[in-house]
Amino acid sequence: MRNLKARDIALATVLLAGFAAAGAGIVALVQDSTQARIEENRMEVNRNRIAELTGELDYRNDPVHDTTTLGHELLGGNNLPAWFARDADDEVVGIVFSAVAPDGYSGDIHLLIGVDRDGELQGVRVSAHRETPGLGDAIESERSNWIRDFDGRYLGNPPADDWTVRKDGGVFDQFTGATITPRAVVRAVRRTLEYFDEHRDDLLATRPEEGTSPTEPVPQADANAEDEATR
Repeated sequence: MRNLKARDIALATVLLAGFAAAGAGIVALVQDSTQARIEENRMEVNRNRIAELTGELDYRNDPVHDTTTLGHELLGGNNLPAWFARDADDEVVGIVFSAVAPDGYSGDIHLLIGVDRDGELQGVRVSAHRETPGLGDAIESERSNWIRDFDGRYLGNPPADDWTVRKDGGVFDQFTGATITPRAVVRAVRRTLEYFDEHRDDLLATRPEEGTSPTEPVPQADANAEDEATR
């Protein structure tokens, strides 16, 4: 009887261990499958954003897989992804930059900025921000057409002194009750164009899967201390 009970206990132990191992395996498979779907969805989101920011450029590669990281004070950060659009000869016809406006009303404003090989803006979109709903969030393309005013512009169009909001003597509209937010975005877009102009040769010479990373340390920006009344 004791031997029978011992065998029953051993069998139960083996079965429980087997169930536990099988359960762990199923969980691992589900996790791997979920991660794969998340990555696939992320790539598709990036692909759609890049397509929106490369205008009518005739490119033949998949920029999602032709990427590098850049860092520079003019871009507002380090390790920022950039994507290259190339023609049939693998020549760069456009670049989508990530940039950060550190002086938004509520903190950093993250941007995606498409530029062709001549430095002309193909589009600008906000990828993340914490600006005030109903005021600063008008920088989103889904909420207003304000950000589309950058399309087709470049350094010199408008002249350097006019790359700011109208309240500061520039050509870009501000929002009613919100000047800090659009001012920060205009500055970040202008600085990105300056970065491209300074590093144009290196960026355009980048070969597929080679990447380029002209970098400089980024100083820490002071917190924005202006209050709502100054907007």
